[in-house]
Amino acid sequence: MKSDGRRLKEKAHGLISACTLFQGLGEQQRAQLFDRIHLRDYDAGDTIFSMGDSGASLMAVVEGSVQITVPSPEGKEIILAIMHAGDVFGEISLLDGQERSADARAMTSCTLAILERRDVLRVFDGYPQAYFDVVQLLCQRLRRTTTQMAEVTLLDLPPRLARALLRVARAQVADSEVTTPDVVTLSQRELGNIVGATRESVNKCLRVWQLNKIVEVQNAGIRILDQTALESLADLLDH
Repeated sequence: MKSDGRRLKEKAHGLISACTLFQGLGEQQRAQLFDRIHLRDYDAGDTIFSMGDSGASLMAVVEGSVQITVPSPEGKEIILAIMHAGDVFGEISLLDGQERSADARAMTSCTLAILERRDVLRVFDGYPQAYFDVVQLLCQRLRRTTTQMAEVTLLDLPPRLARALLRVARAQVADSEVTTPDVVTLSQRELGNIVGATRESVNKCLRVWQLNKIVEVQNAGIRILDQTALESLADLLDH
């Protein structure tokens, strides 16, 4: 993907300024970080890093989407998170400098802003509160992953698929680069990897919902037609 370097650099600065990790920094501290940012483009399907790689950088999505995944014991892929513009990842290795704990792959053509660990820590050392902000972000990620794993364990497929569609759709609404936020741009196999089900099971569930005009299955993804009905399905466990 060809990038307009100046525009993307300005966008990266804005996104990182708004990031939880850096909101408390002063202008001088932010300027130090911004001077160290470098941008990198990836094509859809490119591996950004793999589990076990050395972790020497923090990354922010400037444009596009990134999947964070881990392999299951059966050798299948489990999608832990989907990162959109403004999201930061690689924060675990930022703290401990150890190997990557998951795989990251470009879902679409994307541009990432990359900050080297040594540069971030140099700034953070002058602002100890920033370490608490990293912990807060890690806690948010842990809660999200715990919720996802609990859903796979406790819920039947329809409610957990409904919840996954709603989560992705809401994330896309917040992404200004997504032109049709009501269309979840994931394949049925990817949805299965999120909810712990086979593509065939996801397809069967979606076909029923399509007959009831809750969703429409398209080549580009899944369009949500009736969000209220989908929210009702997502809350089945509570009724």
